[in-house]
Amino acid sequence: MPQLDPSPWFILLAFSWLVFLAVIPYKVMAHTFSNEPTMQDIQKCPTNPWIWPWP
Repeated sequence: MPQLDPSPWFILLAFSWLVFLAVIPYKVMAHTFSNEPTMQDIQKCPTNPWIWPWP
């Protein structure tokens, strides 16, 4: 059964993990956004105390 022979599949597995661990993180970390998020002005909303309808 050729599925039990690990020689062709192990090289493919090792090379794919090498790509995932060595190449892709640098590409992800080098990504820059086209527009950086800016902080909005934080305004405190006026709060009114709740008036309960029962005494």
